[in-house]
Amino acid sequence: MRAICLDAEDDFEGWRVAARSLAAIRIPAHEILWQVGGQPADLFGTVASPATATAPMAVPRDFVSLARQVILNRDPERFSLLYALLLRILDEPHSLQNRADRQLRRIEALHRSVRRDIHKMRAFVRFREVGEGKARRFVAWFEPEHHIVRANAAFFVERFTTMRWSILSPLGSIHWDGETLAEGPPAQRNQAMGDDPVEVVWKAYYSAIFNPARLMPNAMLKEMPKKYWKNMPETALIPGMIAGARERERGMLADARALPVKGYGAATIEGLREEARSCRRCPLWRPATQTVFGEGPHDARIMIIGEQPGDQEDQAGKAFVGPAGQVFDRALLAAGIDRASVYVTNAVKHFKFEPRGKRRIHARPNVGEIDACRWWVDQERAIVRPKLVIAMGATAARALTGRTMSVSSARGRPLILEDGTAAWITVHPSYLLRLPSEAEADEAFSQYVADLRGAVAKLEAA
Repeated sequence: MRAICLDAEDDFEGWRVAARSLAAIRIPAHEILWQVGGQPADLFGTVASPATATAPMAVPRDFVSLARQVILNRDPERFSLLYALLLRILDEPHSLQNRADRQLRRIEALHRSVRRDIHKMRAFVRFREVGEGKARRFVAWFEPEHHIVRANAAFFVERFTTMRWSILSPLGSIHWDGETLAEGPPAQRNQAMGDDPVEVVWKAYYSAIFNPARLMPNAMLKEMPKKYWKNMPETALIPGMIAGARERERGMLADARALPVKGYGAATIEGLREEARSCRRCPLWRPATQTVFGEGPHDARIMIIGEQPGDQEDQAGKAFVGPAGQVFDRALLAAGIDRASVYVTNAVKHFKFEPRGKRRIHARPNVGEIDACRWWVDQERAIVRPKLVIAMGATAARALTGRTMSVSSARGRPLILEDGTAAWITVHPSYLLRLPSEAEADEAFSQYVADLRGAVAKLEAA
C-alpha cells in the first residue's frame, strides 16, 4: 500500500502530479491510500511524495475539468475514484462517454453537488459593512458543504474588486484588500458582524421587486434552501410577502384593468390578435415567449376553448400543436369534426410554467389570470359568433361562464350562455395524457370523443 500525502483538501495540483506518476506505471487504485495534510498515516502504508511523471500522458480535457471540481467535494473517496477513472480512461479513452457506467455516475453526482455549492455561495453570500473611513471593509459568513471557498475566490475578487472584504467560513477564510488576496484559517459564525445600514436599502429593494403573481414557494425553496436564510437579511421579509401575495396580486390586476388601453376592441380577429401581442392585463406575458392567439375560420359555427398554451405552443405561437394537441386532433377526427372548420383558442393566451432546470413545467393559471384574459375570449366570441362553444377543462369553463365549476358535474349536458349561445363542457385532452394506465386512457378518450360528438349532434338537431 502506498500513501500519498496531499497539502490540502482541495489540492488538485498535488493529486494530478501524483496520479500521473502512479498511472504511468499502472499502480492499481486499491493499492493507493490518499491522505491530506496532518491526517494520521496508515499503519501499513509507505508514505510517498508525489513525483513527476517521466512520460507525456494524454487525457481528455473534459476529465481534467471534471477532476478539478470533484476534488473540491468532501467525499473522502474522491481522490481514489478519480484515480480509478483515470486508469480506465488511459485504457478505454471513451469511458467518459459511457453514461450508464456506475462509477462515472457517482463521480458526476459529486461534481453536481460541488457545482450547486459554488452556485449557492455566489448567490447567497451577503456582506456586512464594518468600520469607518480607512478601516471600512465588508465581512460575510458562509457555510459551504464542500471545499469551494478558495476555488470561488476569483469570482468575488472580480465582482467586488474595489471593495475590501473578507469571507469567513468554517472551512477557511479569504480576504481581499483591493490589491492582494490572502487566505486565513477557519472561522466561527460569531466572527461575522450583524446588521448594517446597507441592509435597510437592500431589504427595501428586494421588497419592491417582489412579484406576487410569480410566487412559487416550492421552486423558491428549492433554489434558496432554508439553511442559508440565517445569513440573508431579505429572508426576514419572505413570510410576510408570501402571506400578502394574494392581496397584492389582486391589486395589480385591478390596477392593470383600470389602465386606459389603446386600441383594445378591434373589429376583426386579425386586429384582435395584433392587439393581444402587447397584452399586459396580467403578469404572465413576462416569462412567456409570445402571445398564442386563437385561429380558425372567423365565421366558424363551432368554437373550442382550451386552457392555455403549452411549452411547444409557446415556442411555435400556435394553439394545440403539442402532445395534447395531437390527442385533440385525433379526437376531432374520431368525432367527425374537421379541425379546419372550427375556431380553436385558449382561455389564457400566455404560457404559465415553473422552471425546473432547463425544463418548463406547466402551471395552472389562477382565477385572477383567467378572469384577466377572459376579455379576449369574449371579444373572440363577439367576432366569430359561434353557434356552439365547447369548453375543455375547468379553466376554459371558468373563462366561458365566469363561474368556477367542476368538469365532472357539468360535462355531457348543454348549457345556455347569457347571450343564448349553446355551450358544452368536457375534459381537456391533456387530462388523458396524465392517466396512469392505457386502459383508463382508452376509456377516457372514448368518453371525450362522445362528448364532442354529442355536442355537434345537438347543434345539428337544433
